[in-house]
Amino acid sequence: MQTWTLPYRLIVLDWDGTVRDSIGSIVGCALEALAVVGIVGDEATVRGTVGLDIQESIARWAPGASSVQLEQVQVAYRDLWIGEWHARADLFPGAAEILRSLAAGGYWLAVATGKNRVGLDRDFSTIPQSLRELFVASRTADETQSKPSPEMVHSLLDELGVRACEALVVGDSTFDLLMARSAGCDAVGVLGGACLGQELIECEPKAVLEGICELDRWLAGR
Repeated sequence: MQTWTLPYRLIVLDWDGTVRDSIGSIVGCALEALAVVGIVGDEATVRGTVGLDIQESIARWAPGASSVQLEQVQVAYRDLWIGEWHARADLFPGAAEILRSLAAGGYWLAVATGKNRVGLDRDFSTIPQSLRELFVASRTADETQSKPSPEMVHSLLDELGVRACEALVVGDSTFDLLMARSAGCDAVGVLGGACLGQELIECEPKAVLEGICELDRWLAGR
């Protein structure tokens, strides 16, 4: 019987703002999509929705908008993202090296994202296959309930046969950390994404790191 010596078996990573430096692009695209429909957006409001599924996000961007306007914003956002804004985002510097280091050290890596499956697959297509293959599983917001519901994490745990106490969730938003708490998992917050440090601290993660590149060092100290 294998004895597990690492502090966790599975690391569940948020994608945007945690692995991929895309929050600025998401916010910019959202504000432009709202403007196309004649709605003046608020940057702080948009930033505060990163991590939710797109329908819930848009409803928060434009409270009081009609269902037709909300659909128009969603179409504009999709077209603008695919046509222009998607190409402006990339992995955080050093993220690929950290992912490879963690996988080589014996950790299983998974993704839990507010993106839909098409969006995550589009992002995966921009990174080397050797990097994509480091992720043993992934879940998107159109496959389960959106964050902060624990369903994404529960689904990953069930698929991989991992207990909640053996998993660590890493994310840049309060939605990620609240999802971890509801799932019964430890969590680590990272800066540089959607939320400020104090917002993350209030969710009581095990740590708040400057970014994903500090994760291997933090795990080594565990």
